[in-house]
Amino acid sequence: MSRKLEQEVKFYIQVLPKLEERVRELGGVEKQSRVRERNLRFDTPLHELSGGFRVLRLRRDKKNRLTYKGKSDPTREVSARSELEVEVSDLETTKAILEALGYEVMVEYEKYRSAYMMGNVEISLDEMPFGNFTEIEGPDTDSIRKTAEKLGLDWDTRCKLSYLTLFYDLKDKMGLDMENLTFDAFEDLKITAEDLNLLPADS
Repeated sequence: MSRKLEQEVKFYIQVLPKLEERVRELGGVEKQSRVRERNLRFDTPLHELSGGFRVLRLRRDKKNRLTYKGKSDPTREVSARSELEVEVSDLETTKAILEALGYEVMVEYEKYRSAYMMGNVEISLDEMPFGNFTEIEGPDTDSIRKTAEKLGLDWDTRCKLSYLTLFYDLKDKMGLDMENLTFDAFEDLKITAEDLNLLPADS
């Protein structure tokens, strides 16, 4: 089991391969090659977790992991929240256990992710159904900001919102009716940074 204070920000990226090339030039070491993720977000029927800004997530990439995240601190420059995570051997059995305890899958979301380490900072390159992003996670705000600057990213364009919050805001703005954040659901849509109320960090 891992326990930590997760501190990160994300940036909307126009040209992800160019950013990956920059990460490699700066000595970034590959932590995870590109993999497709499946994420299941759980809550109670009364939405008690999301109502308290907490997260219960089951993820499958190259492993299966169950994650709990506490409430984020809105006063920080970066997203900061407690995180507990454990690897599980069987995703479907874990899902069944959570459902037996009264939790329900509220939304499913997908992405392709690769990840690099630059010192003690992790840089994730994410291909989402509605655009490309990088997440920078580190031990403190200063290390995250310095890494973003080395990568040529505009700090003022950073986003502290989760992908699901961006998804729900986008649905409201554009009147979309899909239930899940999947590539199939967005297959015929072209979403811009402006649609997400974001600015590209690599412009």
